[in-house]
Amino acid sequence: MLRDHQKKRRRERIFKAALALFREKGFQETTANDIARMAHVSRGTFFNYFPYKEAVLLDYGSQLLAGLKEEARRRLAQGKPPLEVLKWLWEELAQGTMREKDLLMPLFYELLNPDPLRARAAFEALPLGDFLAELLAPLRKEGRVRKDLSLERMGRTLADLYFLTALRWAAYTPEKDLKEEMDKTLALFLEGALARPFSPPPPGA
Repeated sequence: MLRDHQKKRRRERIFKAALALFREKGFQETTANDIARMAHVSRGTFFNYFPYKEAVLLDYGSQLLAGLKEEARRRLAQGKPPLEVLKWLWEELAQGTMREKDLLMPLFYELLNPDPLRARAAFEALPLGDFLAELLAPLRKEGRVRKDLSLERMGRTLADLYFLTALRWAAYTPEKDLKEEMDKTLALFLEGALARPFSPPPPGA
């Protein structure tokens, strides 16, 4: 138990040192040696805990997503309409991406990594599509989401739209408001996902 606790604390120390350096020096400019030095461990120890630099960001992204999931579920439990919660989550993703662009972009590129093991690790660390499917499920029960496509497919498609919209924004138009671009993306998705005919829910639904 003591050994496990020590390993957990060491991993957390490395993680915090890496994030601090990424923010101070930039992700690309930070080396494994830099992180190891700041965390007071050897370079080999760093790689024992994180097999590559981007793996630190997988933990970071997973933590961010866990926080958003918790808040979204709390809102649903309070009786907030599912579509309202979905739009809230979409706005939070946009704001968070603009705020943490320098850390999130290298993470999102991991989803496109040509190494299938690394791409899968990123996919599993960021199960946004599965959670979006969870948010769409109550809308389907209400008959407001089309039934000819699986919730999994729709959720993962919407997640892909987010990741690609964010990457395109960061690469080509970082001076623009990402929220505006994501609002258009969500509107386009809902145009195809919502059942026909669609009418707004009655007040308080």
